[in-house]
Amino acid sequence: MKFIFDHIVINVVDIDKMVKFYTEVLQLPGERLEEFTAGQVPFPSVRLSADSIIDLFPKKMWEKTNPEDVCRPNLNHFCFATDEAGSKALQARLNAKGVVIEEGPVKRWGAHGTGTSIYFRDPEGNTIEVRYYSDGENARPCFLDS
Repeated sequence: MKFIFDHIVINVVDIDKMVKFYTEVLQLPGERLEEFTAGQVPFPSVRLSADSIIDLFPKKMWEKTNPEDVCRPNLNHFCFATDEAGSKALQARLNAKGVVIEEGPVKRWGAHGTGTSIYFRDPEGNTIEVRYYSDGENARPCFLDS
């Protein structure tokens, strides 16, 4: 059996701040933003790749659950892969926006072998790893959208 990554859902407190972070700092294209603002859909998303999105669930979608059961303790981090130039450009944007790189660049193992990673947090404290793979680092080919 084979799978592709379809989506991840993040429970969000400040939807505007999170949309801005993911679309401006990480430069991911927004999905259904206008429809969400108009009240036509319950949540917006950002597109990670042709096959994968991140859904941003506003508080009204999860606030009726026990606040201790919002799944935040169960998610350690999630990781995006890019190329070396993209990683360096992101590091510059993070620095310009005052986003602290908590760790890295460091070598770490991932889906395509060993890559070079940085770790930082989004505005609501979710840890994000961004990595790139280079030849000679025991890396399998990584096909990314251009």
